[in-house]
Amino acid sequence: MLSSHRKSSLLIKRLCSNHKPTPEAIKTVRNLGATDTTNKLTTSLGNQQELFFIDGVSKGSIFFQSNGKHIFETLKNFITAQSVYKYGFQQVETPLLYKKELWEKSGHWGNYKSEMFKVQGYRQIEQGDANETFSLKPMNCPGHAMIFKKKLRSYQDLPLRLFENSPLHRNELAGALMGLTRLRKFHQDDGHIFCRQNQIESELKGCLEFLDLIYTKVFKFDYELEISTRPEENYLGEISEWEVAESALKKILDSMNKPYTINKGDGAFYGPKIDCKITDNNGKKHQVATIQLDFQLPKNFELEYINEAGKAEKPIMIHRAIFGSIERFMAILLDHHKGDWPFWLNPKQLAILPIKVKEPEFIEHAKKLNDFLIKGGNGELVKKSDYHFRSYIDSKDVRVGGRIRDNIVNQRAGFLAIIGEQEIAENKYSFRSRQSRDLQLLTKEEIYEQLKKAEDSFE
Repeated sequence: MLSSHRKSSLLIKRLCSNHKPTPEAIKTVRNLGATDTTNKLTTSLGNQQELFFIDGVSKGSIFFQSNGKHIFETLKNFITAQSVYKYGFQQVETPLLYKKELWEKSGHWGNYKSEMFKVQGYRQIEQGDANETFSLKPMNCPGHAMIFKKKLRSYQDLPLRLFENSPLHRNELAGALMGLTRLRKFHQDDGHIFCRQNQIESELKGCLEFLDLIYTKVFKFDYELEISTRPEENYLGEISEWEVAESALKKILDSMNKPYTINKGDGAFYGPKIDCKITDNNGKKHQVATIQLDFQLPKNFELEYINEAGKAEKPIMIHRAIFGSIERFMAILLDHHKGDWPFWLNPKQLAILPIKVKEPEFIEHAKKLNDFLIKGGNGELVKKSDYHFRSYIDSKDVRVGGRIRDNIVNQRAGFLAIIGEQEIAENKYSFRSRQSRDLQLLTKEEIYEQLKKAEDSFE
């Protein structure tokens, strides 16, 4: 006769095996909305996975629910860490509101005003104070120029790389608003490099290497590059300056053997740019990263640094964003993976399933693991080096086989931890991935180490 421990172990194995989703079910899930647009699919999955929603009370802005906020913050923290600790950017934060005088100086009021939100306080309107007109910032470059100008800079301070991840607002037409891909409020991993003429090539090369690291090695996207040149009208500066800037962009791409196309006349009003585009599963191209060369804003803001000879010179400004809009990039990932998130982004990383949900010892055993994983171990204080996992207990009064299937097929949990009598007796958990039926009997510490490896793999 089998022991109760052995019976428990066999039951778990049988249930895991019998309730593994069929190939047809997996195919159905992965092909969900394959013929839909990216935005229809992301909205559908956004509702299904409780990621985000949009409401008419704030058109063009996102209500992130807990699961979606986890994905958003993970992407945001990831790109911030790469920018600051790998590529030498200094993280800063600038105001959300600026007086129109700043935008007049930068050139945005004359060339970009229709895309901006004009803001006046109620008191100022009542008092008829037209001088107190503000705008929500559509970009961070003027604020970063102000930081550069705050003190006298030396050539030894350059390149100076500033980075910001704060929200931006652009007055998109109501008819152009689409899901996560076209918004009025969004976040951009916004970096600005202030450098010397002879540093342009190395800084552009660093930006392109950063882009390649993120898209090719981490997210495994194929991408294409295009150079957008001087607009026919509404541009700042001399044509000769534009020719120099455009030539610099072509030279660096040629030297790195990176193919590109020319998008004539689509540059920013202050300078030409390199745009990076990736293609989603529906064949639609999305612009993500951008690298822009700017000779104009340093002039407009009268930025200077002191060179080796003790004379004042104007820096060159490079604008770069790797994700571009974080919300748009999230939509592309949602479409690309069809809701099957890589473990490090998954808002449901581990489902904990006690077999007997009405028996307190099963629930208590589940809580031990859940608390341990969420808190990042046993430490009294949360430390920066801790790993924190999105685990949850599924104690619905449903047979464990049904819950296993639900967490694999519907919830898309990365891993499962199942608790039977043997697991309680040995103070362990039967651990498996969503893709595999193989079970490991592990302690909570061993599960923690397994999840750390999965987190660090970016798979």
